[in-house]
Amino acid sequence: MGFNGCEIHEKSPIAQWLSNDGLGGVLLFDKDVASDTYGKNLKNQAQIKHLTHQLNHFANLSSRDDNLPLLIAIDYEGGSVDRLTRIEGCMTTLNATELNRLDDDALEEEICQMATTIRDLGFNLNFAPVVDLQLNNKQGIIGKLHRSFSKNPEEVIRVAKIFVKVFSRYGIATSYKHFPGHGSAVGDTHEGFVDVTETFQPSELVPYHSLLKDKHVPAMVMTAHVVNKKLDTSGLPATLSKEILTNLLRETLGYDGVIISDDLQMQAIAKHYSLEEAVCLTINAGSDMLIFANQLGENTAMEVIDCIERLVLSRKISQQRIDDAYRRIMRLKQQIDCIEYVGM
Repeated sequence: MGFNGCEIHEKSPIAQWLSNDGLGGVLLFDKDVASDTYGKNLKNQAQIKHLTHQLNHFANLSSRDDNLPLLIAIDYEGGSVDRLTRIEGCMTTLNATELNRLDDDALEEEICQMATTIRDLGFNLNFAPVVDLQLNNKQGIIGKLHRSFSKNPEEVIRVAKIFVKVFSRYGIATSYKHFPGHGSAVGDTHEGFVDVTETFQPSELVPYHSLLKDKHVPAMVMTAHVVNKKLDTSGLPATLSKEILTNLLRETLGYDGVIISDDLQMQAIAKHYSLEEAVCLTINAGSDMLIFANQLGENTAMEVIDCIERLVLSRKISQQRIDDAYRRIMRLKQQIDCIEYVGM
């Protein structure tokens, strides 16, 4: 969940969510979308280190007995999606297109610097890399913003493998996104429904076929809110589609890692589904973790947790579904917790 504030104390809502409600992950932002101002959570390096330390402190007060790390996440793809661009002393990052132009050695060196930067600030989860293909350079939010490595799946695989391998070496989990493919979209799911049925290409699944074979790196898969009737004739957005997340990603591709929903407050979901409907559909579809960024809407951790508990008690979500999600999340946390970080 996202939250407001660059510093927290015991009465801060986020402190309560962590210590009392058992929230397992937080997401930090530079810009506050509601006020269109910068400084929502990130102002300078000393402040960020102090904030991530405080977040861990309150998470450690929780009654949970797993002793595993709080997930502290950031969107740090490089280029246009880099939450640290205004933080003095942080490196200027290359966008995905520029990263793809580097040879393997230079690429590894560049990503080592990125990983060092966020690890030293206290992050252990990076919502990157984008493995969408660059199929539309004029519209949408992928190719136009240079967030895709290439239109060639093999080039995407090359860069993504190095990206994930290097971040994992620093004890940082990563996230392949946006499944099953956002690269051909002409719209923005932050603003409403985006249908890729007519533009989707089967090659968009090729990176996942290859990358998901490596089960040793702590990497999850983030869903897309796109409608793709070639993959689910019902027209449900992929985030809410059991056909896409369970039948395709889990069963056909054989993936048993964490599936995380993209932000459920984005208009492609929030404009068309209630909180209860969205939570019920995405968990039953196969999502193990849910994002509520609190940028485009407002939800408390207690509100979401209560909603999930009600759905389980009323048997709209099975206990087994929750247990399976918990098993995958714990395995991911154990993977990053057991890595002894050594500065390089």
